[in-house]
Amino acid sequence: MAKIGGWTGKTLRVNLTTGKITAEDTLAKYKDYLGGTGIGYKVIWDEVPVGTRAFDEANKIIFGVGPLAGTGAPCNGRTAITSIWPVTDPDIYVATGHMGGHFASELKFAGWDSIIIEGKAPHPVWLCIEDDKVELRDARRLWGNGVYRTTAEINAEMGPEAQVAAIGQAGENMVPLATVITGYSHSAGGVGGVMGSKNLKAIGVRGTGSVKIAADKAEWKKLIQYALTLAGSNNQHVVPNSPQPWAEYWSSGSRWTGSKGHFWGAANPPVETGTCDPHDMQSLGLRCQKGSFDFGREFGEKHTVRMGGCYACPIRCHAQMDYPPIEEKYGYSRYAANTCMGWFSPRSVYASISGINSSEAMLLGKHLCDDYGVWDNYALMQAVFIYAANNGILERVLPADEYKSIPWDLWKNGDPAFLLDFYRRIAYREGELGKALGDSTLKTMKKWNIPEDFYKTSKNKYWKMGHPLHHSTEDSAQIGLLINLQYNRDAQTHSHTNFQNAGLPIEILKQLAAKTWGSPDAVDAKGQWTPMNRYKAKAAKWSVLRKELHDSLSLCNWMYPWVASPLKERNYEGDTALEAKYFSLATGIQMSEEELDLVAERIFNLHRCLTILQMNTRDMRNQHDTVPDWVFEEGGEPFTPGSNRLPREDVELAKDLFYEECGWNKEGLPTRATLERLGLKDAADRLAKAGLLG
Repeated sequence: MAKIGGWTGKTLRVNLTTGKITAEDTLAKYKDYLGGTGIGYKVIWDEVPVGTRAFDEANKIIFGVGPLAGTGAPCNGRTAITSIWPVTDPDIYVATGHMGGHFASELKFAGWDSIIIEGKAPHPVWLCIEDDKVELRDARRLWGNGVYRTTAEINAEMGPEAQVAAIGQAGENMVPLATVITGYSHSAGGVGGVMGSKNLKAIGVRGTGSVKIAADKAEWKKLIQYALTLAGSNNQHVVPNSPQPWAEYWSSGSRWTGSKGHFWGAANPPVETGTCDPHDMQSLGLRCQKGSFDFGREFGEKHTVRMGGCYACPIRCHAQMDYPPIEEKYGYSRYAANTCMGWFSPRSVYASISGINSSEAMLLGKHLCDDYGVWDNYALMQAVFIYAANNGILERVLPADEYKSIPWDLWKNGDPAFLLDFYRRIAYREGELGKALGDSTLKTMKKWNIPEDFYKTSKNKYWKMGHPLHHSTEDSAQIGLLINLQYNRDAQTHSHTNFQNAGLPIEILKQLAAKTWGSPDAVDAKGQWTPMNRYKAKAAKWSVLRKELHDSLSLCNWMYPWVASPLKERNYEGDTALEAKYFSLATGIQMSEEELDLVAERIFNLHRCLTILQMNTRDMRNQHDTVPDWVFEEGGEPFTPGSNRLPREDVELAKDLFYEECGWNKEGLPTRATLERLGLKDAADRLAKAGLLG
């Protein structure tokens, strides 16, 4: 039996400037931060000087993987890539891009917990990791190629089992909205340009080892089988989206799409999903027919081969599509895999598109975005483009020759071929259009003088630093608002929305909320919001902590936490202690749910301290945690059915209550008592020396 399991015990450090490659003791340096975002924030805090910008050589990029990656715990495929965030440059903030796939588990199988990249190579290189053998290899022949060719070339060298994380031309050209891609479709948005600035084209990893589990194998297997009984579908929707013979409830918004007569139609032979009774574990992987959900049933069912996804995930949210015209008309593969915004953002380039053109645009656009390594900022990039095109702004801001060179006829006719021109300009930073659209959305809006009425429609709404509307006030009122104030990018937090949109009646949600956060008043029926109260603040803090916990353990926050379950006999109750149970059995370090949440609180507060130092302000309340005007203007009167509008005094109360729950003062600064309670005395001392302690 392993004394300590989960971690391999080694963290890889690569200095691109000197070529020096070293191993560090993970447990000695980083155990108290788990991994993932935890190690990312810790390295930035300890090693990156305040004032360092995203593309400076002094910046570092950390591929953070947690102790549960590669263990078999359900949905453990996440890699957190933390750095100084290019999207907000020249303002300096720490942030993280997240990618799924199989990279995290393969890194663990190779014997490494995480990778710290520093310096800048004198010419393009790629990092080859084959178990203990680690070397930098010349990437000049790969530079200029897209992600697809790069991945294929590295797999040809390392073998098809190797996992590759690469940048395309967008990352090479240091486009702020650039991604790191693994597995041809799993992306970490916003960090690709940092790799490009360091002349690092890719990381390839092949591992032949395994991750040790401290617990008895039978005990571990029993926990995993129990956990799978509580799983819903993608985003932890726990009811189907249509009536089923076993289901007491259903919700049309659910991603639990499996039903009788519903097929993976392009499989050979076609596979029927069936009704997917939650007591039948053999049908668990058939619940989420995401091809139908994303493309519509007629097209999606006809062209779905199967569902794919990340390591050890039973839900499989990546639709694997087969559409021959993509190959015949555009030269890209007829096969494409993605999910959610990976499909939707290319379609949103058009002011109007429908029918087969819409589906073609989704499939072709996926290839272009993932091959070039372009990030859409949750389609806010495309929203700016459409607004500027429709309101004569592009004619004003673009040079006349550039404006005329854009194939507007293709765009107006909803022709997917327009995307070939559109994404090339962004990836290569061609002209004013390419440079501006690949830059910070907020910076582009200011540069082009886009008026405030831009955000009058919901798809154009954005938060403080140009982050898109994403699971905020429209999803859970003050809880969503508070979560969106905390980070330096879109929050990437699904803890609250997975619960709010589980699909269960509000009466059951309130029962679960009472058990989880102390009162049924922590949750409202969607669109029937009530004034702020302390239990909503507790739920908001809990949601953020679980997000950091998942990102640091390598669990998927699109699936966890499991507050609710599909099981009527449990009164639809999930198990919020699953993360602690996994951690305790995997590592052999016994931790309760509350104790592990305390580690998450340490990680979250270190992020806050980093942001305070980077901003050099005592007034986080009004300088960082800012609320856009549309929150106070949208819809009808506050707290009336269907209105997402919130009063200013209610928002200020929400901040007060949240800060109290976090142990921060009214300026939004952590106090010494809070930081020392979390084992962050050094952070308290550093903030005090800078005059920034609460």
